[in-house]
Amino acid sequence: MTTACGLDFGTSNSAIGLMMEGRPTLATLENGAALMPSAIFFDFEQNRPLFGAEAIDTYMMQVEGRLMRALKSILATPLVKEATLLKTQRITFEAVIGLFVAEMKARAEAAAGKPIDAVVHGRPVHFVDGDDAADRFAEDTLRIIAEAKGFKHVSFQYEPLAAARDFETRIEAETLALICDIGGGTSDFSVIRLAPERRAKAERKDDILANFGIRLGGTDLDRHLSMEAAMPMLGLGTNLHTKNLPMPRQLYADLAHWPSINQLYTPATARVVRELEADAVEPAKARRLRTVIDKRQGHRLAFSVEAAKIALSAEDEAPIDMGFIEPGLTAPASRDGFEDAVQTERARMAAAVAETLKRAGTPAEEIGTVFLTGGSSRVPVLRKAIASVVSPNKFRAGDDMLSVAMGLTEEARLRYS
Repeated sequence: MTTACGLDFGTSNSAIGLMMEGRPTLATLENGAALMPSAIFFDFEQNRPLFGAEAIDTYMMQVEGRLMRALKSILATPLVKEATLLKTQRITFEAVIGLFVAEMKARAEAAAGKPIDAVVHGRPVHFVDGDDAADRFAEDTLRIIAEAKGFKHVSFQYEPLAAARDFETRIEAETLALICDIGGGTSDFSVIRLAPERRAKAERKDDILANFGIRLGGTDLDRHLSMEAAMPMLGLGTNLHTKNLPMPRQLYADLAHWPSINQLYTPATARVVRELEADAVEPAKARRLRTVIDKRQGHRLAFSVEAAKIALSAEDEAPIDMGFIEPGLTAPASRDGFEDAVQTERARMAAAVAETLKRAGTPAEEIGTVFLTGGSSRVPVLRKAIASVVSPNKFRAGDDMLSVAMGLTEEARLRYS
């Protein structure tokens, strides 16, 4: 008998579910929670990989090792096949993702008390904007990983359609819905007809009017907030004595972007940063940059920026804690400043919603419900972008973080039971 699961491997967080006692149930992955941060820490002291919150906590304790997060964002790039150095051995990023998938599978099997041999994998509508070949490459890579970790049957579902499947279990009347799944790395949209009597249908092709997506998510907003508020505290925007040149912006851009942080921890970068400090007009700020690089605190800084971004969803001001770099150091951050910094992203979001409706041949006023899911759907500036196209009076929300996983699990039941 086939035991199937729904696997939501996310840029920031992941979840996995299966049928238990006849209903979709998300597996408890760690600390009593169904949601696990998509993070791996390679502990060099104990020579072991750690996962999820334990990985992040261990990194924060400054144990010697290497943290990796936002790995989903490299799936559509050749980098996923390349090897990276872990202390004395090299491992491909594909293998790193495989370790994480295998760990989730093992924890779900422990919760279910039986092996799992089939999976419906969630995927964004587009891993990369306007590149069908990269999309196929990313899906093929996920399939290879899943099969290598013991899944005999592997299929895929767009994440917004999985969210729609979950939302449909709670409606009482037919509605034409715009599903907006805004995650850590991508934003995906679907227009679909939902109704209580349609729930049992495995094939929904006739109900789906359009799917569309863009490579824009919470980590992009983190990067902009970091460049706007945090990086000036490390010297961005200041000059060098030599020809009054500016501090190199690309260095800060790499430090502000989750996937590229680890690439800065090299002897060559450390040497460059020391030279910049020696030539800096404001050496105290450049010294902070050197501290981050020398002590490998880039991810810790990114976590502080992310925490401030989340706080700005409810507050007008949210200082970024940088006290681990220098005692008492904070960077002022405001919602107004943050929203100014992400105006391009706001415009892209609004344009993506409009394009989805255009592909569906559906005027905005015909949409009955706008279902918002994904952790970044809480960010006010992105909600404003969607509201500029479709009335916010139609907004509905479920479990921001788990709707996709629940929908994938229901999809797995329909496909494999």
